[in-house]
This record gives sequence, structure tokens and C-alpha cells, in this order.
Amino acid sequence: MMHRALLVSEILVQILIDLSQPPGSEVFGWPQSSTHKSLASLALTCTTFHELAMDFLWSNMHGLRPLLGCVARLHSVIYDPKSKYSWSQYVGPLAEHEFHQFLRHSARVRDITISASNDFHLLTALPIETCVFPNLRSLCWLVQRTEIGDLRFFLPPTLRRCSVSVVPLDMKYIGTHCPDVEEFSVTVDSDRAQLSETLRSCKRLRRLQCPPFDSAAWIFPHHARFIYPLDNLNFTTFLRLTTLSLSGGIEVASAVAIMQHSKFPSLKEFEMHVRVLYWAEAEQLVHALSLCKASQTLESIKISSRNRTQEHTSDSLMAVKQFLCFKELRTLGLCVHYPIYLDDDLLFEAMTTWPHIHSFQLMNWHPSPATLTFRGLFAALCLCPQLQDLQVSVDARNIDIEPEVESFQHTSLNNLIIDSCELEAVNVEAVARIIYSMLPAVSQVMCSNGGVPQLWYNVNMHLDLLRNKPSLAPDHCMTEAALALC
Repeated sequence: MMHRALLVSEILVQILIDLSQPPGSEVFGWPQSSTHKSLASLALTCTTFHELAMDFLWSNMHGLRPLLGCVARLHSVIYDPKSKYSWSQYVGPLAEHEFHQFLRHSARVRDITISASNDFHLLTALPIETCVFPNLRSLCWLVQRTEIGDLRFFLPPTLRRCSVSVVPLDMKYIGTHCPDVEEFSVTVDSDRAQLSETLRSCKRLRRLQCPPFDSAAWIFPHHARFIYPLDNLNFTTFLRLTTLSLSGGIEVASAVAIMQHSKFPSLKEFEMHVRVLYWAEAEQLVHALSLCKASQTLESIKISSRNRTQEHTSDSLMAVKQFLCFKELRTLGLCVHYPIYLDDDLLFEAMTTWPHIHSFQLMNWHPSPATLTFRGLFAALCLCPQLQDLQVSVDARNIDIEPEVESFQHTSLNNLIIDSCELEAVNVEAVARIIYSMLPAVSQVMCSNGGVPQLWYNVNMHLDLLRNKPSLAPDHCMTEAALALC
């Protein structure tokens, strides 16, 4: 007898969600895995399970073969291993009496990936007004060459997400057919005028990723990724933009122009990657960003440059001060090629300003003598209990804190990267004891260059030794003599 809990639809749906994990393999375009076999078995168990299990079973499709396999005339041909790739070459279009068989489960499909057009000729007899996928939410269109009319069955009003390799001609006015499209992605450089028209037809975009396109297409996106230098800007206010990513060949001056021409009242994430970033340009960029309305909403800022510069300036201390106006910061990441000076007072002020900070990373390729001390570091950590990732330069030679007499532990920090150019005169055992006692979630100390210099290799070795002696840590009574035995 079936347990009465399974009669509660919410419980049954949760069970089906747990079963519906990404399949491990695909055969003939239909995912063959224990997951789908389990869903199929549930669908055949009883009428209570049937409809919901079938919805999950057909929700994600790769190609049209599963639907075409429901047509009695085509079933044996489709699943014949000898005709795996060429089965449809000599098969005629669907007849009118076969339409119902083909559309039997298409209304259950929510996500579909189309990678080839081999089977499209089988649909030519379908009435032009036929809505093959009335509940489709996501379309991934990987077909390189298309004909006019190929897309008409895949653009229902319910579509929310669309990803294409190249923008097909049929998609020119996608916003007319699918007015609620929120995400649009194109991977290959397309005709810019056509791409611009496609984007302008979408009035509710929240996320956009595409190659270079005409500046007139900058209209309503919530999330935008632009990869090209911009000029002749005449932007409207980006009322709904939440994420802005600038990369590739964009110049800092263009990014500054974007900041000055747009208000970004809803912006939460800003990311910029450039080839060369001089300090004066960085200051202009952050200043422009701080003047727009995004200063009240920004939660994540990441700025990086790839090429080294010979620039050195004492004003680099301002690199952190410039960000203190962003009160809602959760993530700040700077990867630059000039020194970033950070002392105890500035870090304390920053952590006071950003109580919700989760990730704070300052990577510079020209490390200078560190002015941040361990005492200053832990004083600042007391103010940010949610911090998980930290990358700073610390004066590891100055042991100004005794973990045995401190009661503070920061239990959330688990990724610690310390940039330090001082490899001599460091008490490795004392540094390891500080990290072990006060940062229990940090398993190893890393460095920004991906390697582990001898200093931090030795620190990590002592950390491992301390962890292998659990009886020594909890009471904080480790003596120098005991430590020397490690």
C-alpha cells in the first residue's frame, strides 16, 4: 500500500526534483541514465505518479528525435543503431494523421537544445500556426546554417532564455514572438546590424552576453557583457541593469564614458578586465563609478589588468579609500601591476564600512614592504564575521600577537592568500601558531602567483603538524618547548 505522504503533490515534486539530476550519457539525443529510467518507472507505477513523472521525464530535450520517436512509422528507424546519423535522410515529412503522435509530449518540454537541422524537413507539413512547444522556457540553438522558417516552431511566447551560436535571420524580431525573453546569449560574431535589431526587439532583457554590436542596441538589459571599445555614446538610463562586465579590447576612457552617461540605479555587480591599467585611469574609473547611483547598490567590484606597467606612485594608498563609498560591498577584487599599500588603520576603516564583506582580495604584481600587521589584521577581522576569502600583504616578520592569550577566532575565513616579499627573519613556527589558533578554517596559506615560496611552504608544514596533534590546540597551553618538538 502506498504511503499517504506520496499523495501530497509537494512531496512528490520534491522527490522528482531530487531524481532529475543531469544525465551522465546521451544516446540518440535521448538521455539514457538511471535517473531517466527511474522517472520512466515512476510514470508507469500508477496514475498518481504518471503526469508529474512524465513532466520531469520530458522537461529537458536534446534534439527532436524523442518526439519523432513517438510517431509509429519512424520509431523503428530512429532507434536502429545502423541508421544512427542518417535515418531521416530518406524519410518523408509527417502526414496529417501523425501530427498528434509527434505533439503528444511536446507541451511538457521546458528546455531544448537544437544542434542540427537534419530533421527539420519532417515538419514542413505542419500548419504554420502550430505551436509545437507551448511551454518552452529555454532554447539553446547551436545550428550554424539555417533557412527562413526553421525557427518558427521554437519561439513560443513562454520563452525566457535563448542562447545561439549565430543569430539566425528568423530571430530578428524575437521580442515580437517572445516578449518576455530575459536572457540572450550569442557566442559567434554575427551581423552587427541584425544583432542590434534583435536586441532592440527584446524589451525585458535581464542578462546579455554577446560579441561587439552597434551602440544603438544598448537599451534595456539588466545584465550586460560588452567586449569592444565604444564611441559616439548616446545611452538611455539603465534602469534595470544589475551586472555590468567590461572586457576584451575596451579602453578605460570608454568605461568612464559609460559610467558618466548612465545612472545604473540597480547595478549590483561591476567587473572590468583591461590590458593595461594605469593608476590615474583607475582613479578616474572608480571616481566615475562612485558618482553614479550604483554607489548605493553595488555588492561586487572586480577590476584587473593583464600587462605590467613601470608605474609607481605613492598615491596607490587611495586604491582602497576610493571604494569606501560603496557601503553594500560583498566582494572587492583588485588585480593590478602597481603597489597597493594597506596599513592597519585603512583595513580597519574598510571593514567598518563593509560589514557584509565576503571576499576581499588585493593582488599586486609589484609587492612592496608590507605595513599591515597581524594585530591590525585580526582587529579588522573582528568587524567582518562573514569574510571567507582574504588576500593581502602582511608583515610576517612582526609577531605582535600571542594566540595563547587571545580568545578571538574567525571561523568563516577559509581561503587566505598572503603576498609577502620578506622571506627572511620570519618566525615560521609563530606564524603557523597564529593561523592555527585564530583561523581554524584555513588549511593552507597560499600566494598570489599560484606557487608556495619557501616561507609559506614551511608555515603550511607546521600547520599540518599542529593539526596532527589535536590535544595541543584546544586548551591553548602549548609551550615553546612543545612547539619545538613539532
